[in-house]
Amino acid sequence: MCGLCGEVNFDGRFASAQAIARMSNKLAPRGPDGAGVFVRGHVAMGHRRLKIIDLSPKSDQPLFDPELGLSLVFNGCIYNYRQLRGELQAKGYRFFSEGDSEVILKAWHAWGEACVERLHGMFAFVVHESESGRVAMARDRFGIKPLYLSEQGSRLRFSSSLPSLLAAGDVDVSVDPIALQHYMSFHAVVPAPRTILKGVRKLPPATVRIYERDGAMRERVYWRALFARSAEDAERSPEAWRELTLEALRTAVKRRMVADVPVGVLLSGGLDSSLIVGLLAEMGQSGLNTFSVGFEEANGEKGDEFVYSDLIAKHYGTRHEKIFVPSERLLGALPGVFAAMSEPMVSYDNVGFYLLSEQVSKHVKVVQSGQGADEVFGGYHWYPPLLDSNDAVADYSKVFFDRDYKKLGDQLSADWMCAEDNARAFVEGHFAQPGVDGAVDRALRIDSEIMLVDDPVKRVDNMTMAWGLEARVPFLDHELVELAARIPPELKLKDGGKGILKDVARQVIPHEVIDRPKGYFPVPALKYIDGPYLDLARETLGSNAARERGLFRREWLEQLFAAPAEHITPLRGSELWQVTALELWLQAHDI
Repeated sequence: MCGLCGEVNFDGRFASAQAIARMSNKLAPRGPDGAGVFVRGHVAMGHRRLKIIDLSPKSDQPLFDPELGLSLVFNGCIYNYRQLRGELQAKGYRFFSEGDSEVILKAWHAWGEACVERLHGMFAFVVHESESGRVAMARDRFGIKPLYLSEQGSRLRFSSSLPSLLAAGDVDVSVDPIALQHYMSFHAVVPAPRTILKGVRKLPPATVRIYERDGAMRERVYWRALFARSAEDAERSPEAWRELTLEALRTAVKRRMVADVPVGVLLSGGLDSSLIVGLLAEMGQSGLNTFSVGFEEANGEKGDEFVYSDLIAKHYGTRHEKIFVPSERLLGALPGVFAAMSEPMVSYDNVGFYLLSEQVSKHVKVVQSGQGADEVFGGYHWYPPLLDSNDAVADYSKVFFDRDYKKLGDQLSADWMCAEDNARAFVEGHFAQPGVDGAVDRALRIDSEIMLVDDPVKRVDNMTMAWGLEARVPFLDHELVELAARIPPELKLKDGGKGILKDVARQVIPHEVIDRPKGYFPVPALKYIDGPYLDLARETLGSNAARERGLFRREWLEQLFAAPAEHITPLRGSELWQVTALELWLQAHDI
């Protein structure tokens, strides 16, 4: 787990070592254990290292193999690297390190762009072929590891974070109106390749992109979960689905223990993280480090789930640490939270993960986390209403969108309104793609391919890596997801959602954390904005920068200031926090 960056000039100009240094410095929190730069003519690469696998200097990056004529920067972890290393050695490849980075480099030489289909893990990497001049980049199937791009004329820059690209300079930082519409409508999700800024794009997940020496580019999507069900699937019993899921989840959790340092668990006390702890205990793990976070109560809403995390920690004898965040600590952490975001994100979870990661990083470098289970196994409340839907797009938009196009027109300034409802059109286009029958499966597909990537997954990466902490997500093991896609939606949605996963959990963990209402990562102070949080919102949205930007109608903002608790989105979020978060992010990055 690390941070990478680079520059390529397709017109033959020398790459800027100074720009690489500025980008690399911005990535320092992602990789506090080492730094390296590689410059060769029109190509330069930078890297910040967090040592997880092969702690020796032999795996320092950028990695260069003069025999193969390849250089590499890589961020992530390849869980099956030892198996791939054995295959490559059998083909005659020699290794100078014990790490997974060199395995990617050799795999690229052996199998070309098809190598990504053999990789089990989370990754973003860039390879330069010195002989052909070709530059190739790839991102894992769920975009767990980020890769941002800035193209200016014949120059390409890339980085693990958007702020790193800004540090290099010469980026168009004007707000993209279509991305703004997505942010305001599609629950703050801006689908790849867009970002909120016109001058920065991101490589979509499950994508390989190749640039030729002259800058000509091609790309392909190399993976997608298929929701088609075979005749055998149709005949399979609920018990058989349960056993298949349990076995696939066992494999996913075991894979993510590959490390040369201890691995802990972020234990919220919910079903997903508790199940990870239970499966690790089943595998013989003892003395496991687990961590949870809680916040002060606000407006009568409880701010922690310690009763459940305590139950699991006691049941399995973990070394458990609870982090309680008083309200004043929460407010003081917000500048760091927004500085750590590569894109504006509205979820209250951000500050929770940020403060939790700060403490966890003092104990371990790697944790497993439960993200992805709701999108893969149907845990959200907006799925059941779609079971009998006759208009999938309309019904999904009704339960997931923060506002419709008409309402957006009453809130955005006229200069920032798009002539078309781009967010709705995006969902229509995605739902129309073949390979899925039924509204629930369509919703699960768009949530796992789009929403998951640019909300929960990005949130966890940004907030954990702000403290040099690697988070691994077993529920996004691609083989587990392929299996889950084939499970009938009725089995997923039973028992209030994630029914099949609850059936699995009953074989492993105490029922008290299974048979209870679904919990969220509660941060009540940011939902019911008052006191110093309301002052912050007024100050941020009333600043000269915000007024000059003029994104929102002032009369609407005044309505939000007057009664924040009355303006809650269908997904239980604060409308005032949503617009405040966007402006806080823009100001945090001097935009």
